[in-house]
Amino acid sequence: MFGDVLGALKGGGGGDGVNLALDISLGSVWEDLASSLHAKQTPSERAFRADVAKGTVSSPFNRVHLFNGDTEEDCRVTLYRDSASWCPYCQKVWTMLEQKEISYKVVKVNMRCYGSKPAEFTRLQPNGNIPVAVIDGTVYRQSNDIMFALEKEFPDKVVMGLGEEDGERGTMLLHLERELFRKWMYYLTGSRDKERYRAEFLDVFKRVDDELGVNKSGRGFMLGDRVTIVDMMYAPFLERIVASMAYFKGLTTLRSDEFSNVQRWFEAMERLPSYRLTKSDFYTHCWDLPPQLGGCVYEYGEDEGRGEEITRAIDGDEGWRLPLSPDNGGVEKDWSWISEDEAKREAAERLSYNHDAVAEFAARGAGKAGFPPVSAPLADPNANFDEGIVQAVDAALALSCYKLLGGGKMVDELEVAIAKVLEKQADAERFRASLAYLRDRVGVPRDMSLPAARWTRAIINEIINMK
Repeated sequence: MFGDVLGALKGGGGGDGVNLALDISLGSVWEDLASSLHAKQTPSERAFRADVAKGTVSSPFNRVHLFNGDTEEDCRVTLYRDSASWCPYCQKVWTMLEQKEISYKVVKVNMRCYGSKPAEFTRLQPNGNIPVAVIDGTVYRQSNDIMFALEKEFPDKVVMGLGEEDGERGTMLLHLERELFRKWMYYLTGSRDKERYRAEFLDVFKRVDDELGVNKSGRGFMLGDRVTIVDMMYAPFLERIVASMAYFKGLTTLRSDEFSNVQRWFEAMERLPSYRLTKSDFYTHCWDLPPQLGGCVYEYGEDEGRGEEITRAIDGDEGWRLPLSPDNGGVEKDWSWISEDEAKREAAERLSYNHDAVAEFAARGAGKAGFPPVSAPLADPNANFDEGIVQAVDAALALSCYKLLGGGKMVDELEVAIAKVLEKQADAERFRASLAYLRDRVGVPRDMSLPAARWTRAIINEIINMK
């Protein structure tokens, strides 16, 4: 959404509401905000958008990422991955490219649950599955094939393959990962034999934890000191497992001493810039998984009866409030590698960059649903936005940025303008529906990091609750 400057915004203006013109010059407001943000940013933050365009910085927004002085002509790899950064199979290939520092181009493709696929892609992959990679002109249509090809074709890069000394153990761990995936799927999506599926899932999850405990003297990776292709294959699924088990089952596995080795593995992975780049949050996972899988089954009563409380915390019922509670009340660990000030600046930059397009996107909340519909509740690429509410939403975005940056000289004028919008119930409903639409669709890592997303969601909530 934010990263692609809403390039997928295809729905036109619509809605039956009155056009709300505000008695304030938003152009002057945004000029002042740009100056305030620039003054607070670090040099690398100021250069961020230009560096993304050049492909010299790691970002979910990349259309090309170049390492070690390469040019775009040097790219031997083109990765076709999903637009929303939801796909686990794309994530493991993406993370591996980053870890090995292989220069690559990116083409973003919709998942079936939120849109159609371009003809260019279906010619490469007739069944529509992602990811796909083209390496030196050869098309690879399955994630594991892509990963092994990357290891084979780029032997001069960071070695992530399985050597003779760990090949047998690595193969065993890869088989265990597939077993874990199956048991997780049975338990997450099955409506029958839930006690059996729960026991079988926990048994395999404990075996994974035990295997990770074999190398206690190492850095915490699957095979000890060095990150390998095994870690890359586990990463997206362990990430989704801990999120979905908390949300749908009340099982907070990363708060349990029983799985301390899995916790240690996550800590090792989170030291890698490659993994930090692709890592998502619980909210994004728990809303994107059901449309991909055809539904997930809730089962409360675990974790001392906190199941519903955990679900509500992930959904932001309490967690998207200021002051932000550490680790979202103990449900999901904060990202220690991003400071509060960095997160606020990141959030302000994402909201302000092409803010007019972001406002149009948000105004879908007061507009009309798209046709044909899609199965993902947080995606509707064909929706129409309410043109009449866009300026009011743009004012709310500006006020959000001021709040993130610690205030500013035009805050009072913005609050007065928004208060006038809220005087009429119908206008207030359109305004709040638009902001809620935006708040609920901030995705990690697609739009921003988790710390920035938490601040964005909480600040937007503050404005939704203005009287």
